[in-house]
Amino acid sequence: MTERLVIIGGDAAGMSAASQARRMKSAKELEIVVFERGHFTSFSACGIPYWVGGDVRERDQLIARTPEEHRARDIDLRMRVEVLELDVPGHRVRARELESGAESWVGYDKLVIATGATPIRPPIPGIDAPGVHGVQTLDDGQDLIESLESSPGRRAVVVGAGYVGVEMAEALINRGYEVTVINRGPQPMATLDPDMGSLIRKAMEGLGIRVLCTAELTKVLTDDTGRVRAVATAEAEFPADVVVLGIGVRPNTELARAAGLPLGSHDGLLTDLSMRVRGYRDVWAGGDCVEVLDLVSGTERHIALGTHANKHGQIIGANIGGGYATFPGVVGTAVSKVCDLEVARTGLREKDAHAAGLQFETVTIESTSRSGYFPGTAPMTVKMLAERRTGRLLGVQLVGREGAAKRIDIAAVALTARMTVDQMIALDLGYAPPFSPVWDPILVAARKAAVAVERNR
Repeated sequence: MTERLVIIGGDAAGMSAASQARRMKSAKELEIVVFERGHFTSFSACGIPYWVGGDVRERDQLIARTPEEHRARDIDLRMRVEVLELDVPGHRVRARELESGAESWVGYDKLVIATGATPIRPPIPGIDAPGVHGVQTLDDGQDLIESLESSPGRRAVVVGAGYVGVEMAEALINRGYEVTVINRGPQPMATLDPDMGSLIRKAMEGLGIRVLCTAELTKVLTDDTGRVRAVATAEAEFPADVVVLGIGVRPNTELARAAGLPLGSHDGLLTDLSMRVRGYRDVWAGGDCVEVLDLVSGTERHIALGTHANKHGQIIGANIGGGYATFPGVVGTAVSKVCDLEVARTGLREKDAHAAGLQFETVTIESTSRSGYFPGTAPMTVKMLAERRTGRLLGVQLVGREGAAKRIDIAAVALTARMTVDQMIALDLGYAPPFSPVWDPILVAARKAAVAVERNR
């Protein structure tokens, strides 16, 4: 008897699950139906700022696989169809075709929820005015580019200075806009400690970006046509022809909430190690709509990254297809850049460690990306946290130029292996003058952290 798998969401997690399940089961064994409300599938949301800024020339370069390519693999992919309701006891979903408005109930044997995340829009006057853009999908990116091309002026305000906000600020500078960033926190990049975030602020200001920290958006002001003309904080108004929201995202779990599925403290779906929704045998979830285990702190977190979403989809598809796979958790690794400044982090910040009840030592070192005498060497700052008494690595933050960011992967592996900073010192890392000093910056930080741990035992 043929089973039916219904998947809600046609991007990274959803289509990875569909593709993996199809590899393991034929169309005679498993019918796969995917509902996607947008115009695109399997695209790189992380690439949108680079498309907006002109580094990526064509939108389609961000698409890994088109709907036609998915359908050629016996996947019934239904575009521009939105799921409105989950009837979990009845094993069915209610879907609506966005073009015609036609609605229907579709039954399933197995269900995958891959609804992603939605940009946070603060509930303030004018936030939905034309010219105010969230950036999460290719449709959002296309709308923003069209807005920039038709803008009456060249003034942009970016609200929020997380990864997307910083990347979008640089993209708008590249398009010739005068850019102001309004950030609620004390420094850009709240995923870093403020002392490291100050390095990002300095780089942004060096690009000509005006950065306002400890400032909060209170109102979007509009002109006679209803289009944005300025934004306001408690202290001042700032002219704006375009506003981009980079405040962050929240899990898109309204369907799941209405259906009574379990949500965590960040409103993300809760799953077991196989990515099955807890307490529901035939329902799985993955991607930006779920919470994941932080392997360092032991808490649940919401981390919206394509790397995790693709892994989730692979695991879900393998399990539905009759195999076995698990997702053990994450250590919170991420990289970004501001012009030629590379930014990376993994593990816990100071406030995360405090919240987890951990006592720790913190060290910060200055080093270089290559041997000091080699042409092109550039400075690098590394901050490292280690648990007091045990010396277990807790987190690393890194800011530098070319060749800096991917060093974070050394720390990510060390965190996953629960290594101590003492053990890290002995790591056999590659060395040659064009690639690193004799003592790699990560090892220099580990050595200094080991001394601090020993001193305070």
